[in-house]
Amino acid sequence: MIAAVEARAVSRELPGPVPVTLVRNIDLTVSPGEFVAVTGPSGSGKSSLLYLLGLLDVPTAGTVLIEGRETDTLKPDQLAGLRLARIGFVFQFHFLLPEFTCQANVEIPIRRLGALSDQAARRRAAGLLESLEVSEHGGKYPDQVSGGQRQRVAIARALANDPPLLLADEPTGNLDTRTAHVVFDLFRDLAHSQGRSVVVVTHDTDLASMADRRIHLVDGTIVE
Repeated sequence: MIAAVEARAVSRELPGPVPVTLVRNIDLTVSPGEFVAVTGPSGSGKSSLLYLLGLLDVPTAGTVLIEGRETDTLKPDQLAGLRLARIGFVFQFHFLLPEFTCQANVEIPIRRLGALSDQAARRRAAGLLESLEVSEHGGKYPDQVSGGQRQRVAIARALANDPPLLLADEPTGNLDTRTAHVVFDLFRDLAHSQGRSVVVVTHDTDLASMADRRIHLVDGTIVE
């Protein structure tokens, strides 16, 4: 079985008079259908690792493979195309565009990829909102719905192009405890029922316990 994402001896260092190492010699494989939580203290490299896995940043050593494909020789436009087609992102702040309705926000990555007609893009977005139980809010703007509903819309947008890999960076940081558990239940269902690989960075060890596996970072290194 080909891993959805794999890091091989990945390090990321910020250059300067005193170089700063964000992650150090990371080896990590995430299989299809696996739900992985990444934990660790502030400054431990959790988000840095996620950005490397999601091709939002480039390692200074080692390589990241997406579905068995090495990415270290890809050009920026090739990396962008791979991200758009194969990786979905959810962040602590939903980053929905306020001037677009919730449904239009979900349609944006579909239209950018250009694989579906306008009508099919609308159907795809509407279906995702329905599956995440926010279809009644599709015509509303982000500031007209609750924080939990906005995060569901953001998850729908991350799934817009049907990516096999979903990465989330502190996606429950602005949510109450009950809503946070609902969101983690959604991630678990996406992994176990739909076969997606889900990697979530969280500081909440209670939520992390809901994942199949926990990766704990300290000073940029996996310690458990």
